[in-house]
Amino acid sequence: MSNHQKRLSVPNSWPIERKESTFTIKAGAGPHGEAGVPLVIVLRDVLGYVDSVKEARYALNEGTVLVNGHKSVDHRRPIGMFDILAFTQRDEYYRVFPDEGGRLALTPIDADSAASRLGKIAGKRQVSGGAFQLQLHDGTNVRVEEGSEYGTNDSVVVDNESKEIVAHFAYEEGALVTAIAGSHAGEIGTLAEITVTAGSGPNTVRVEQDDGEFETVEDYVVVIDENFTGDDEDAVTTTGDDE
Repeated sequence: MSNHQKRLSVPNSWPIERKESTFTIKAGAGPHGEAGVPLVIVLRDVLGYVDSVKEARYALNEGTVLVNGHKSVDHRRPIGMFDILAFTQRDEYYRVFPDEGGRLALTPIDADSAASRLGKIAGKRQVSGGAFQLQLHDGTNVRVEEGSEYGTNDSVVVDNESKEIVAHFAYEEGALVTAIAGSHAGEIGTLAEITVTAGSGPNTVRVEQDDGEFETVEDYVVVIDENFTGDDEDAVTTTGDDE
């Protein structure tokens, strides 16, 4: 099976230019599903730290690139929403966050913020022994002894080292949210109303902002906290480099 795919067919969230060449690197198996961006694209097209796959492999083998607190040596490792990237030699830390238009961008953060990451609860089930397993948006599973306080669409902050939940934000009216897809991707506001749709249609939400409001489907919003609302003018987006 080929390790390449056509640029025109990649998800809209991928931070690459689609018409500069025909092919780009295909993401490997791992978190985030088809939306996951290969780590080499982040290193090359977004940050400009390497010029080729060969250079990316060499840099990763140095062991100074961490994804969610762990060394990654796979240049095709999928990177997605709310992942934490750390470059220990450079003392640089980034959170993957949606830019306007839904493209993934890197928001600079400090070392303390890089010690944990946000996850949206996509599912919950009880496992043997009476504990509960929370499935997060990227496929990660987190085990908790008591699951009654956690619900689908809630958000949790997970410590990268201990894997324990250090904060919990309920999905409810009045919560601070950001849109991660759709025409309002990257926008932040207060969840004003949740409309449950009868039948198989998706639920919708209304989000209020200081200068207006917008409506979108429930799946497109994630509960966040005020730490995500800081100045992100230094967010790093695609450089448009060729493969």
